[in-house]
Amino acid sequence: MHANLNWLESRMKISPDREAIIDADTKDSWTYKQLYDRADILANYFIHQGVQKGDRVALLVPNHISYLDFIFACMKIGAIFVPLNWRLSDDELEYVVKDCSPKILGVNSSFLKKLAKADSDIILLEIHHNHYLDNFLKERKAPPIELQETDPLAMIYTGGTTGRPKGVVLSHRSILWNALNTIVSWNLSEDDVTLTCLPMFHTGGLNVYTLPLLLIGGKVVLSSSFHAEKAVADLLQYKCTVVLFVPTMYHLIIQTRQFHEATFPDMKVFVSGGAPCPHKIYDAFRKKGIAFKEGYGLTEAGPNNFYIDPKDTERKLGSVGKPMLFNDIKIVREDGSTAELQEVGELLVRGCHAFEYYWNKQQETKKTIQHGWVHTGDLARQDREGYVYIVGRKKDMIITGGENVYPLEIEHWLESHEAIVEAAVLGLPDEKWGEVVTAFVVGENISEGELKAYCRAKLTRYKIPKKFYFVKELPKTHVGKIDKTRLKEKAREDSRSS
Repeated sequence: MHANLNWLESRMKISPDREAIIDADTKDSWTYKQLYDRADILANYFIHQGVQKGDRVALLVPNHISYLDFIFACMKIGAIFVPLNWRLSDDELEYVVKDCSPKILGVNSSFLKKLAKADSDIILLEIHHNHYLDNFLKERKAPPIELQETDPLAMIYTGGTTGRPKGVVLSHRSILWNALNTIVSWNLSEDDVTLTCLPMFHTGGLNVYTLPLLLIGGKVVLSSSFHAEKAVADLLQYKCTVVLFVPTMYHLIIQTRQFHEATFPDMKVFVSGGAPCPHKIYDAFRKKGIAFKEGYGLTEAGPNNFYIDPKDTERKLGSVGKPMLFNDIKIVREDGSTAELQEVGELLVRGCHAFEYYWNKQQETKKTIQHGWVHTGDLARQDREGYVYIVGRKKDMIITGGENVYPLEIEHWLESHEAIVEAAVLGLPDEKWGEVVTAFVVGENISEGELKAYCRAKLTRYKIPKKFYFVKELPKTHVGKIDKTRLKEKAREDSRSS
């Protein structure tokens, strides 16, 4: 395919003077023409530093206009944009930098010490502020490069809870089709405005709303960090119409005075993603009469895969909806055969938005992509009306006394108790049962006996946790998911010391 894959250029020609980006911290803003010019200057800089098609350029900064400068510069010259997770430990970051071996690494000065062990051949570009491009040469234009739609455009490292992070290679096609599918399936328009607080090194921050809205000509407000009160204030000030947060963020938002006082007149829908959303959060929005829904995705596919009309969320509580227009889904049994309606199986996803391969990991790629389908590792079921419910991670399923137990059902029930803030359920090894259902809960003024009685009112006997751990907080991964690996380690340490 020899079409112009640099869609920012086409968008800039259509709406050069429309406001594209606002920095919520500095109040700077850029039109589509200014955004395009910035990417052009950076592409020119990359080429004059010897960056060629297929080379990696990495970025280690909080949310900032440079994420868009970098990805659109790479879109023009065929380089691969690698946003780095600044929450990683120095050792993990060292591994990722070695694995992707970037030619250039843009870095915020506060993170320089994290790169102490980085290869001295990497060109470091310090990014202190929005005007870091001001001294770059502007007169020379980067020559256009022949690109195929399957050429890599970005590589996002997954925040896996097991093993080393994997570089998920997203092509021009993957990113474009996720954006197109989102615009059409979610009815986005140039009048839409979003606030991007989620880290842009994560697919949620980059691909759920940010790039789709820039493709359609909407507006993106960038915030370098998340504070619940400020997030609510920004949503109101910039008249945001759509937004994505993870459940941990919503948990903090619904506790603020600002949330309870605001009516959000411009808001079409609040979307939750990244982890299963507690029903308490749905309730907080329903009480205010505000549209709220849950999405589902993964770095390897989209991440946007489903659509649900917010009007259906109460009737179909916890459902992510139906597949979007331009992707297919399938739910399969262990042997690969298609599951019946209401039967739990592994969710498979297929579409032009899927990733191409894992960087330097051929075997892992073959395991995940089979016959064109991405094996998500997530368990799901589909009801008779076609609505899909995510039941949990395949690796988290508990088998106790020969019965399959899905932690999410128990977690939702525990979190519906007024004294419980958060809950995580997992299986721990047991000689008699194989695994025993174990719950970690954050809450006050409640005993194990009371929780067991509460569970008996709703759950089948074998699903009731045999043991409860009361903790101050649940450990989270870099992208806000509960880290069950660390919880298992804590339980092992406790059993050794007791």
